[in-house]
Amino acid sequence: MNTEVHNAFEIIKNGGIILYPTDTVWGIGCDATNEEAVKKIYALKQREESKSMIVLLNGERMMYNVFKEIPEVAWQILDLSEKPTTLILDNPRNVAKNIIAEDNTLGVRLVTEPFCFKLMERMKKPLVSTSANISGMFTPKTFKEISPEIIKGVDYVVNLHQDKVCKNPSTIIKLGLDHQVKVIRK
Repeated sequence: MNTEVHNAFEIIKNGGIILYPTDTVWGIGCDATNEEAVKKIYALKQREESKSMIVLLNGERMMYNVFKEIPEVAWQILDLSEKPTTLILDNPRNVAKNIIAEDNTLGVRLVTEPFCFKLMERMKKPLVSTSANISGMFTPKTFKEISPEIIKGVDYVVNLHQDKVCKNPSTIIKLGLDHQVKVIRK
């Protein structure tokens, strides 16, 4: 695993994009603070930049680096969640502008999956995570279901868990600083 973390880090620090296993489905990722790298993912996925992507974080410190204000209910939801949960929060900062949604929100997920966690520990930055598919196509549950176009379009494919059958994508909950809570995906 350390070799894969090193290889992925080298690509990411030079503005590249990777294909990697997450705690849910296979993802396409890059440094979430690098606007040019984020553009590469939008182009590969053939996705409009108005459709934002989520960002993975590896802990509370990184969460507070991206959001100055975090509703208390966010921590309660994360503590009680039995499956990976993405929170959409207001007023992100310290990330690429083209990763932030038009309503000035950003979807984030705290991960414990060892590869993702160690990679972000090395990067000291958040990691973009979007499903490994062309926009509008089905989300692959296994590495074998990922289209050759995606595999050829990234700068590095992480050589871990390629035989794993992925779980469903994460639950998505939008939490406003105005205390509104909206479940986007269960």
